Amino acid sequence: MNSAPDLSTFIKAYDVRGLVGTQLTDDVVEALGAGFVDELGAAGTEIVVGHDMRDSSPGFVQAFARGATARGASVMHLGLCSTDESYFASGRFDAPGAMFTASHNPATYNGIKFCRAGAQGVSFATGLERIRDRAQAYLAAGAVPAVATPGTESHRDVLPEYAAYLRELVNLSAVRPLRIVVDAGNGMGGMTVPAVLGTAAGLPALPLDIIPLYFELDGTFPNHEANPLEPANLVDLQAAVLEHGADLGLAFDGDADRCFVIDELGHPVTPSAVAAIVALREIRREQARLAAAGETDASGKPAPSIHVIHNLITSRIVAETITAAGATPVRTKVGHSLIKDRMAETGAIFGGEHSAHYYFRDFWGADNGMLAAMHLIAQYGDYDGPLSQLAAEFTPYTASGEINSTVDDVPEAYTRIVEAFQGRAEVDELDGLFFTGHADAGWYWFSVRPSNTEPLLRLNAEAETPELMAAIRDEVLALIRA
Repeated sequence: MNSAPDLSTFIKAYDVRGLVGTQLTDDVVEALGAGFVDELGAAGTEIVVGHDMRDSSPGFVQAFARGATARGASVMHLGLCSTDESYFASGRFDAPGAMFTASHNPATYNGIKFCRAGAQGVSFATGLERIRDRAQAYLAAGAVPAVATPGTESHRDVLPEYAAYLRELVNLSAVRPLRIVVDAGNGMGGMTVPAVLGTAAGLPALPLDIIPLYFELDGTFPNHEANPLEPANLVDLQAAVLEHGADLGLAFDGDADRCFVIDELGHPVTPSAVAAIVALREIRREQARLAAAGETDASGKPAPSIHVIHNLITSRIVAETITAAGATPVRTKVGHSLIKDRMAETGAIFGGEHSAHYYFRDFWGADNGMLAAMHLIAQYGDYDGPLSQLAAEFTPYTASGEINSTVDDVPEAYTRIVEAFQGRAEVDELDGLFFTGHADAGWYWFSVRPSNTEPLLRLNAEAETPELMAAIRDEVLALIRA
């Protein structure tokens, strides 16, 4: 093996994400495959490996398989797939998994999302750091030594099984006819949407008229970045929704595990509103299941308590919806691996993030943007009114969105904010600093969190009125940037 980069520079809290050719090379990926098998004790068992449409992905998969099989694991190649499709394979076959993708990042990047058997997350604290260190040691040694019985390789297309499973979880066959524009951003949604919402996987046709936008798989992203979190990347979808008189629009990121929603007016539906809608559906479904099983308390209410996760910067409406429906909201830090861990710890039926990651107990606790979209379609398909009206019911408050500021001295900025709001607001340190307070115009909250990778502070704020939100946002930004 050649001189290797310092893996700690691009293996962070949740996954591997690096520049192709400098940080991520075949040698590095081979060593990571070996380290993954060693750390998970996967020698003598099977692992599943999939990849997105990036030009570098197929070669990296082969390098990873060399390292994994050398250390004794057999590799089931999934081929082209979405990240949530790889989680499906990990759950269905109870096998550890690796997905090659850099999600929404530009074509010059690639990466790996790892999971344990049953699609359980692998974060820095639960194995990723040790995988990194094992790989670094193999790179320093110059080779990955083979065990006495190396693993084998096989191939399996799980897309039909994946599509059929999602159709089992959410029945869309009886919704009213809907016209939906879908922007796949040249990412993996271009393959999964026709299979799940269309007939490409051999499933019956649904009453959905899907209008495709950028369904051609192309890892160079010739039309726009596959990052729907950036408003500029939604412009084409918004225009197409209006042009076609569509009922709604869906936008997927590069690996199709996140889904953003546009209403019939071309306006974004906040991920918090989607989370609240899906949470309500999942709570009602679980309550019905418990009641049918006779699992109720003395008052006749479903038991045990139903838990639903939301991270701390989702809208207040999410926790309010969960509570009003008779379930227990569980507030967490931001981060997909952390939420997967909390899903397992609490037995939560659903989890939602502000970033449009949605997690489902019935999907092995993993996130699945397609499944969230199906829930939204099902709810809207039974709704008497436009999507903008449904979304407004779950968007009663005003949020700032995430605002990033470059900050050289984070502790000093924290001190300024704490002093300014002392006696005005309560503060906790679950994830950065989180303030809740009341003013004459009503309640407000704001969160200030440092970036894991850059000298940034991230501000999110929400308030009962637009005027109060703007006042709090501007005051805190002035303190951050002072």
